[in-house]
Amino acid sequence: MKVVKRDGHIVDYDAQKIRDAIGKANNEVRGKEKVTKEQIEEIIKYIEELNKKRILVEDIQDIIEEKLMEFDKYQLAKKYITYRYTRELVRKANTTDKTIKELIDGENEYWNSENSNKNAEVVTTQRDYLAGITSTDITRRFLLPEDIVEAHDKGIIHFHDADYFAQNALHNCELINLDDMLQNGTVINGVMIEKPHRFITAATIATQIILAVTSSSYGGATVSLTHLAPFVRLSYEKYLKKYQGRNLSKKDCEKFAMEDTRKEVEDGVQTFNYQVNSMTNTNGQAPFLSVNMYLGETDEYKDELAMIIEEFLKQRILGFKNEKGVYITPAFPKLLYVLEEDNIHEDSKYWYLTKLAAECTAKRMVPDYISEKVMKELKKNELGDGECYPCMGCRSFLTPDRTMSLGNIAKAKNYVEGKGKYYGRFNQGVVTINLPDVALSADGDMDKFWKIFDERLELCHKALQIRHKRLSNATSDVAPILWQHGALARLERGESIHELLHHGYSTISLGYAGLYECVKVMTGHSHTDNGEGKEFGLKVMQHLNDMANKWKKEEDIDYSVYGTPIESTTYKFAKCLKERFGTVKGITDRGYITNSYHVPVFEEIDAFSKLKLESEFQKLSPGGAISYIETPNLQNNLEAIIEVIKFIYDNIMYAELNTKSDYCQKCGYTGEILIDDNLEWYCPNCGNRDHNSLNVARRTCGYIGTNFWNKGRTQEIKERVLHIDNKVAE
Repeated sequence: MKVVKRDGHIVDYDAQKIRDAIGKANNEVRGKEKVTKEQIEEIIKYIEELNKKRILVEDIQDIIEEKLMEFDKYQLAKKYITYRYTRELVRKANTTDKTIKELIDGENEYWNSENSNKNAEVVTTQRDYLAGITSTDITRRFLLPEDIVEAHDKGIIHFHDADYFAQNALHNCELINLDDMLQNGTVINGVMIEKPHRFITAATIATQIILAVTSSSYGGATVSLTHLAPFVRLSYEKYLKKYQGRNLSKKDCEKFAMEDTRKEVEDGVQTFNYQVNSMTNTNGQAPFLSVNMYLGETDEYKDELAMIIEEFLKQRILGFKNEKGVYITPAFPKLLYVLEEDNIHEDSKYWYLTKLAAECTAKRMVPDYISEKVMKELKKNELGDGECYPCMGCRSFLTPDRTMSLGNIAKAKNYVEGKGKYYGRFNQGVVTINLPDVALSADGDMDKFWKIFDERLELCHKALQIRHKRLSNATSDVAPILWQHGALARLERGESIHELLHHGYSTISLGYAGLYECVKVMTGHSHTDNGEGKEFGLKVMQHLNDMANKWKKEEDIDYSVYGTPIESTTYKFAKCLKERFGTVKGITDRGYITNSYHVPVFEEIDAFSKLKLESEFQKLSPGGAISYIETPNLQNNLEAIIEVIKFIYDNIMYAELNTKSDYCQKCGYTGEILIDDNLEWYCPNCGNRDHNSLNVARRTCGYIGTNFWNKGRTQEIKERVLHIDNKVAE
């Protein structure tokens, strides 16, 4: 017989635990109120003769109380009930002490690998984690209902970012309205920052804005280089005026002014990169920043924008020096390169930038690619016009703007009537459903699957409503940089942010994970089979969208389906599935489940088939998704990357290429650091296994991680197959 504990864990039945529990209560009563050993054994015999395969621990306790009453041991029953109640209070009491000790002592694998962009040994990260542990404890005990906590603990759903939920003003991710803040001024820590008059100043102020904004939220942030382009022209005009004052020829004035401008752009981009990677925000890390490169965002400043994009790509190809002075692949900022008519063909004016992007991808894994063509087909605003805009962070895409008819509800100073608005919008948070758990709970019964699916979705809906309601209590005063000084809005002091949580101005995400395992359990096929499995997978995705749209219509809250970038949660979900359902071959026998709609990492498929197939599922993940292909070293085969880039432009909205560019500090090896059968990283050249002297960069969930990963994620990385053959790359 198995016993199901309160947290969902299943353990072997142990009669001695019943004897001990009754014994403790027995010691607190006297005389006839005591129960005999024979009566205790009678209770145990009754429980065992129920012949249940599984029994809840609460049911065992209920039986004990009933039997004690039957024996007329009312005082003893009262003591036992008191004991049971006391134990319940202990369970609900503050449980942070042990967790904090494990964090500080470095004894817990979870904290050491919770986030591959955080180093749990440094004090700034520990400070964030300590606050997060307290927040999580408060969230679990006071802010969430028991059914949500229980479902989260069992891995049925995942309530994301509980470590920030205790503060009612924190949201997930955003597109920073950098244009408004630079052109119209802003305020940081009570200091007024006026419009800059040169590029290098604008680049520096941008990093200060990024630090302030990401310290007031917990997800990824995105800025656009388009918003810096006007300041390149201001710098050029400044230099031109200087040389004109020296009575030089017009040609020489323009030549020298452009040389100085290019040098300033180089210095400004370098300053931007240094600042972003060396700053630590209140989350104990460098800002999770993405930088958008979209020529189509401007006509007037397109050449200036191209100059900035070129410099960003060149500096990323070079890389950043580590503590040993060796150039390595940095994690941030993530670069987003938009493919469009002006840069996708060999005869396009800006084709040289796309070739540079391909070189950068081969060396440093970025940029990621957004297809303007496909995005405009999928993302249409309320006027029916296709829109192209970046994701917030690694993959969170806003739904098309529905607020044009409402006017300037954020009171932005750069608002243009009748035009879609994306910068200044944000995401309220995420709750993710574990799709394999739905399938395994249904035990092959299709009718039961859809019933359980709806029940779990309503549980997610309830949790998302709690997120929304908590954020709706905030006023602009809680984060002035966000709500008063232009990053997201320019509201008055004390003004509620409530309106910005409705009407489609912001999104809230219904996440999902493990579509492959879900489909495999229910159909016996992969969702990549172009048959029964794929058909069922698309139905599951459509149902997610149908429910999100239903909630959106009823509540005027922009629920959106989101391919969750689960990093440590992929491991947690896998462990929970194994605890709940045992070992199911091909489903629970790995330390991870598959991210979102992705083709499983171990499935053999070529790059173009993978991207084409996943494009159909990406359409049904409008709130956020990204596809990728695994490649060998392609630095000597840029033609292959160019071919993939062109395919992305015609076929899929958002995709990336995962290349390898690691470094061993002990022997100087550059290439791919490998993983052995025990899931330990090692240098194939010298055998070095010291994490402190291995520089490894891997894409784990959209972002590049550089601080190693938990066992589940490490196994997933090890099992990734190449989607472009090594022979093609040679």
